Amino acid sequence: MAEENKTLVTEFILRGLTDRPGMQVPLFLLFVVIYLTTIVGNLGLILLMWRDPHLHTPMYLFLGSLAFADACSSSSVTPKMLISFLSKNHMISLFDCMAQFYFFGSSATTECFLLVLMAYDRYVAICNPLLYPLVMSNRLCTQFIGVSYFLGFLHSAIHVGLLFRLTFCRSNVIHYFYCEILQLFKISCTDPGVNMLLIFIFSVFIQAFTFMAIMVSYTHVLFAILKKKSEKGRSKAFSTCSAHLLSVSLFYGTLFFMYVRPGSGHTEDRDKMYSLFYTIIIPLLNPFIYSLRNKEVTGAIRKIIQKQRVVR
Repeated sequence: MAEENKTLVTEFILRGLTDRPGMQVPLFLLFVVIYLTTIVGNLGLILLMWRDPHLHTPMYLFLGSLAFADACSSSSVTPKMLISFLSKNHMISLFDCMAQFYFFGSSATTECFLLVLMAYDRYVAICNPLLYPLVMSNRLCTQFIGVSYFLGFLHSAIHVGLLFRLTFCRSNVIHYFYCEILQLFKISCTDPGVNMLLIFIFSVFIQAFTFMAIMVSYTHVLFAILKKKSEKGRSKAFSTCSAHLLSVSLFYGTLFFMYVRPGSGHTEDRDKMYSLFYTIIIPLLNPFIYSLRNKEVTGAIRKIIQKQRVVR
């Protein structure tokens, strides 16, 4: 009877990054700059690839899709966090909470599969260059990207569907800056054991499978690069692959710490830092990681700047 009288929670309070009043405005200014830079950087990269015919290749098709996933990932979390910095109302409805997790989870899972496609693209280009036009046609690459997004949406939909089996009545306070799924489990009145088991299984399978596929691809790529006689060819291959490996290391490193490592011995503040890194910082860094050392991208940027000067 006591169970029936419990009031079910339909709204949550997001406590954000900190409760200190003096930090709210400085954090708002910091993260609004980060968010605008992230959106301009990622969407600018997509626009650049669309405008320059030299960038209409499978590698840049994957990179453009990754930039879009990064923009979606950041946009699912940052705007609500920015509002919370300046507003006293930190409430979020159950539906909005589920939607926020769904879109972030979809983007993050899609990014895992896109990183595999980018690694496979480099493997074929460097190890089997004669087969590259056949194996990595634009049509096939578009289909690969579509499957990646489909798997991302499906994976996230499974977890959101299972969230609806949970009831929330203990507390409506989420000590986090967004609706992170593990935080929802903490305030659930229903045993989240099934949900946590599936989170672990899917995380291990998706992250381990995609990470191993990337490592196998780049192991073959590394040996192929070392066999190249041309110093220029080695330098170009290393430059392209090193940017990808840096992005992979940052992305998978934080995901493994959040969803695969054991839960004991890790503080809530440290978990916030991990989440902050892969939800906001990585989408900010990726367009710079992939463009600053890429001569084709920097060359395309120079062409656009020169055209603008001529028009003026």
